[in-house]
Amino acid sequence: MPEFQRIKELAERSYNNGTFTFTDFLSVAELSDYYEKERELSFASPLLFGGCDIAERKMIRFGDPSDLGYDQAFPIAALTVEPLAAKFSDDLNHRDFLGALMNLGIKREVLGDIFVKGNIACVFCKEDIADYITENLVRIKHTSVKVCRTADTTKITAPTLEDKVIMLSSARADAVIAKVYNISRNDSVSLFQRGLVYINGRECTENAKEIKPGDILSVRGHGKFEYSEELGTSKKGKINSLVRIYK
Repeated sequence: MPEFQRIKELAERSYNNGTFTFTDFLSVAELSDYYEKERELSFASPLLFGGCDIAERKMIRFGDPSDLGYDQAFPIAALTVEPLAAKFSDDLNHRDFLGALMNLGIKREVLGDIFVKGNIACVFCKEDIADYITENLVRIKHTSVKVCRTADTTKITAPTLEDKVIMLSSARADAVIAKVYNISRNDSVSLFQRGLVYINGRECTENAKEIKPGDILSVRGHGKFEYSEELGTSKKGKINSLVRIYK
């Protein structure tokens, strides 16, 4: 795995040189691959962060502050991007913001998650690219925008959650996904076969895996939800479960 080899080299550099090292932002799929072998890198005290608690794209920092004698923050900047004149703005979505950033010649690995509420986005990026984005991102579609650094990202990154109660014969992953997204069990199983299901950040191909309260499931093409709580069992033995769907 070339990506893991590169990550391993950063871990070894941190350990051998007594310095902090950082990866670029890693995708959900790359992080899933990393989790499979993370024990191999425990010697370098890895820590993951993506700019906020619910970020899916994350960097890995290698180095232990207690061993090195100092601390070093993740080189992540948070930017807000919003229309100069909200009244005349196009309807902007995640794809529009990402596309405009990529059109500046920016590589995806230097960008973290992009959270959008209304026509305003919070973009996490590597610190060394933040000023370039601030100065050069001036238009998205036909909308003139302004970009500013921000310290408070919670207004945009705080998820909007929709509660839904589902009834299950068992808390199998394929059954839960089928109920949450109103699809057939066969369609749910195919999602696992195609590598589209992640549970707590790790790719899951075991469609019969038992889901536990607190587990976070991401399903490519459908969305993300938390299997929050089992509320009890019906007279017919069905499990009443509360899920919280990210909107």
